[in-house]
Amino acid sequence: MSEPRTVPVPRERVVRWFENFAERHGAPVLHTEDGALHAVAPDGATAAARLPFAEAYAGPADPLALVADVTMPTRWGVLLVRKGGFAVAAVERGVVAPGSKVGQRHVQGRTKAGGQSQQRFARRRDNQARQAYEAAADHAARVLAGPIDALVCGGDRPAVEQVLDDPRLRVLRSVRVEPWLAVPDPRRAVLDQAVRDAACVQISVTEPSRS
Repeated sequence: MSEPRTVPVPRERVVRWFENFAERHGAPVLHTEDGALHAVAPDGATAAARLPFAEAYAGPADPLALVADVTMPTRWGVLLVRKGGFAVAAVERGVVAPGSKVGQRHVQGRTKAGGQSQQRFARRRDNQARQAYEAAADHAARVLAGPIDALVCGGDRPAVEQVLDDPRLRVLRSVRVEPWLAVPDPRRAVLDQAVRDAACVQISVTEPSRS
């Protein structure tokens, strides 16, 4: 079997996705388990569809029923952080609220220099990274102020953890939910796509290995 891969599927395309899965692999057996809708095809391919924002699904084994269970939090946020870049947005009733922010800070790459030069370089690099995370925390505290029902994060996990260590943001840890978004350096287009992906049904797929 192939390694599992996760596909974000917009709500309106979920039923068609399962139809395509059946066309490729044969009519699957559907069942509900562990908060997800599972499909097992005759050729061994599997799929597990989970609701966005880590909501558990316990309804009928039917893609239409799954789609009917998709709901959006009233106000939720996205936080993306990588070394030297961040993006943060609040989404209210399905619309990105004014004030979302994308920012870049220069953080030097690694060096092959040794000795004291390497130590000075490492200190400078750490200082640059810390300043970048502080800037991300400042904007996140502003953009995500007020009630937040769910927070979806992405980028570099250690970087996100450092940003959320800011005292103003620690309360957001209690509402942080899956999926984790694997993103490149945050730009406006990356943030916009992340908002769309966070609201999708997340389908984990494995397929038979092709010899």
